[in-house]
Amino acid sequence: MKTRFISLAAASLIALTSAAGLAHPPIAERPAAEESAAFEADRAEILAMAGNFKVRFDMQEATPWMPGYTPLERKISSGHEVVRLIEDTGRHIVLQHILVSEHEGKPHITKHWRQDWEYEPAKVLAYSDRNAWTWEDVPEKMRRGRWSQTVWQVDDSPRYAGWGQFEKQGGLSRWRSNWTWRPLARRDAVRSPVYDRYYAINRHQTTPDGWVHWQDNIKMGLADGTLKPVVQEYVLNTYTKFDGYNVKAADDYWAATKGYWAAVRSAWDAVAVTKGGIAIQEEAQAGTVISARLLTMADEVIDGKLTEAAAIGEAKRLIAENTKMVDARQVASAKR
Repeated sequence: MKTRFISLAAASLIALTSAAGLAHPPIAERPAAEESAAFEADRAEILAMAGNFKVRFDMQEATPWMPGYTPLERKISSGHEVVRLIEDTGRHIVLQHILVSEHEGKPHITKHWRQDWEYEPAKVLAYSDRNAWTWEDVPEKMRRGRWSQTVWQVDDSPRYAGWGQFEKQGGLSRWRSNWTWRPLARRDAVRSPVYDRYYAINRHQTTPDGWVHWQDNIKMGLADGTLKPVVQEYVLNTYTKFDGYNVKAADDYWAATKGYWAAVRSAWDAVAVTKGGIAIQEEAQAGTVISARLLTMADEVIDGKLTEAAAIGEAKRLIAENTKMVDARQVASAKR
């Protein structure tokens, strides 16, 4: 069956998404001093996610919603991750994650995910269906005092986006997203599972020695042309401050490639604006069909095999040639 940008199955859950997104009431107007204090407190929570960390990834499929489905065994893994602040305009904050491992006694660097935070956003680039991300308006009454978080894949193509507020419960502050759609992570995609996307809530919360990212994922799959829940998954990623690894290798990688990656980000942003979103074919093993090449070129810049200018030129060409126009009429129709 030919993949469309917005499937009828996804459209059938728009009403559910909208209702869930409005679960929290609008934030009432506050005195200027209180508004400013809340804004700065939110910024401090986001900026606290930058640093050097030991990371623990804990994933557990728990409750099966589909008869006969057997949840996967719990999976726990770990690693080292550098998170760097690469942009901060006040209302817009960008954090780049870089994984550091060791291979044959030498540091091995993997450019990892990126998270962009925007204060009181008018819209977000949300996952809409397989291979497509489209612009989704944030309801005007829900913008005040809230932040969006957009997560980008290793090649700076989009992954998912949501919006929400920093709320205090039990003396603790946490950011909670609206319900958001996400494509399968590689760990699931390579298994050819019965589900093909996640419907999720994300929470971010600082701790005395780092921060946590908690994902509450409903894994969804098509059955008779309708999206249905398959299994519930809980993911807790714990970032603990830690300097006992080769942090310098990550910083050296970023220093050598940040110009290239800035151009790549700009190229994706341009496509999202001019083509009504981003539509690109994805592969289970690699993410987008151009992901491997975009990452390899960064390494070639470091090794002197490719100039930065040449790498940027090829990256722009690959992104332009492998993305398609998003049909605004289809998007509008699916969201009615």
